[in-house]
Amino acid sequence: MTAVIVDDEPKNIKILRTLLEEFCPEVQIVGEATSAESAIPVLSSVQPQLVFLDIEMPRGNAFDLLDKVKPINFEIIFITAFNEYSLRAFKYSALDYLLKPVNIEELTAAVERASTRIGHKTVNSQINNLFGNIKEGQPLLQKIALPEKDGSLVFVELNQILRFEAKRGYTLIYLSQTVFYISARPIKEFEEILPETIFFRVHNSHIVNLSKVKKYHKGRGGEVEMEDGTYIEVATRRKEEFLKKLEVL
Repeated sequence: MTAVIVDDEPKNIKILRTLLEEFCPEVQIVGEATSAESAIPVLSSVQPQLVFLDIEMPRGNAFDLLDKVKPINFEIIFITAFNEYSLRAFKYSALDYLLKPVNIEELTAAVERASTRIGHKTVNSQINNLFGNIKEGQPLLQKIALPEKDGSLVFVELNQILRFEAKRGYTLIYLSQTVFYISARPIKEFEEILPETIFFRVHNSHIVNLSKVKKYHKGRGGEVEMEDGTYIEVATRRKEEFLKKLEVL
């Protein structure tokens, strides 16, 4: 897998190159650049499969660079020392984002994911979704990347999702009783990135869209009736917090 490193700090390039040589031998570094401007001819010349891209750089950031080289024909792993960019926006778009100093386990996992994505050619859609989510002020209208059976991605607005259900290590994402997607990501990962004002984990196995709750039925923990007629148990320990959330709506 050929790769280019774009980072305004030469020492960071050297460190990442060393980590890749030791822990990701399948990655062959074929180019380097220290600015968005200097990266353009490098990317055009070597045509890498993967780019390690620093977000904040002088005279143009990562997003300026990507705007100039569209359509994008390489996978991207964003790397930055700053975390003010919303991790949620990156994860919604199924894009990898690593903080400096780079964690070896996270790096190797990101490289492995990138290698599986290379054949799917979805990066332009992912980048467009990322830009859209960063600009979109209303969380409900932001879009999340969900996997199709053929390995491609579909981008779905959060307000279309009824609920998430954990099943045998996978997560089922329901848009209705009969329309759903299956993700290999555990439900906990979705819980971490979904807006708390919109989604709530009512049970170990279920996250619901609060705006799609039709009715709450009393009981020890009780259960919720969703807009599609599905009934979901509420864990006793989550009941009080859940009812407080409903009062806000």
